[in-house]
Amino acid sequence: MTETVTVERWPVPVAYEPYRDPEEFIIEWTDRIWVRRGVGLIRDNYAADAVVHGAYGTSRGVEPVVRSTLTKIAAYPDRVGQAEDVVWERRGDDAFLSSHRIYSTGTHTGISAYGPPTHRSFSSRTIATCLYRRGVMEYEWVIRDEYAVVAQLGLDPDAVARELAFPGWPDRDPLPDVLTAGETGPRPDLHRAECEHALGLIERVWNQRMFDEVTDFVARDVTSDISQDRTLTRPDGYQRGLLELLAPVPDGRFEIRDVVAHESGPHGGVRVGVVWWLDGTYCGAPAYGPTTGTPVRLLGSSQFLFRDGRIVREWRVYDELSIMAQIARARGDEPS
Repeated sequence: MTETVTVERWPVPVAYEPYRDPEEFIIEWTDRIWVRRGVGLIRDNYAADAVVHGAYGTSRGVEPVVRSTLTKIAAYPDRVGQAEDVVWERRGDDAFLSSHRIYSTGTHTGISAYGPPTHRSFSSRTIATCLYRRGVMEYEWVIRDEYAVVAQLGLDPDAVARELAFPGWPDRDPLPDVLTAGETGPRPDLHRAECEHALGLIERVWNQRMFDEVTDFVARDVTSDISQDRTLTRPDGYQRGLLELLAPVPDGRFEIRDVVAHESGPHGGVRVGVVWWLDGTYCGAPAYGPTTGTPVRLLGSSQFLFRDGRIVREWRVYDELSIMAQIARARGDEPS
């Protein structure tokens, strides 16, 4: 028997024209800018006052995006960003929110923010969560695992972290019910069971430290892809990945800022994407050198894949260089 999959469509697809759906819109625009190098097209794709949250701070406007894209392409001219999945949902009649997971590979043959070419290759993941209205990006969180890149290029992550500028992020207003309205506005009541399940995992296991309850949320054969291009398996591996993340900031708490959910047969079922902040104090395991007792904040994003009501895979992207840069700043470490 053929499986029936519900396809979400707009009466008039002004949100993603001229493409067939938001997934094709995201993939094609990414290819036009990054692969075909139409860097100037960013001015058409992004709003003039676009807000972009990254691992090291928030920028406003389109020109910072143009500059950073140009310098990254020049540093890794053979870079390919392979679209692994685009999770999307409607936001009103003329907008959509997407969570775009990308697996990038390339070679450091140009001058980068880290210095002269190393001629080494890298692979890393990115998740970009974007609000598009009438084909124009208004709001974005983009998280790249730059620690993985730096390590594979043979560079010293501590030295790189000391060099990083860290302007920080604006204050955030509390969200009373992220399932009703996230930071980007009201969201549809779709796939509620899976969304509640993912948020329940984050609250019970991540925030309340009930690691023994992980089997209530994930399947026996769960796979967890985390920072530094690492893959962990089974509930025990899932627990270890969380313990490693939280040990340096044992009082850390995760706050969800937006949720996006979609069902698509080609991608294997319902996927739920979330954007989160981890706020805590560097007072635990000295994973990044001597502890400082100072606050740190980490921006991250996760995508969860569901089968039979359980999470069978999570892709969790965050950048440990961001934490290291904040710690170096707190210590007053001088650049090399």
